[in-house]
Amino acid sequence: MTLLRMKELRALSDDDLDRKIAEIENDLLRARGIAAMGGAPPSPGRLRALRTNVARALTVRSERANAARRGAAPS
Repeated sequence: MTLLRMKELRALSDDDLDRKIAEIENDLLRARGIAAMGGAPPSPGRLRALRTNVARALTVRSERANAARRGAAPS
């Protein structure tokens, strides 16, 4: 899995972003399960890439929530 770009994540709708987060977290869970059972992951750097992708997607979701909160709050 390649690293997702912030530009790509920001272009997704809220529903698509939530689906993408769930998909990546599911892949990460499977990869961690393989590692926990003593199996070698096919690509050692994949765990790091998955964690980074989850963090980036959650950052975009947080940015949107903060922007919505700022827009709704009286100035």
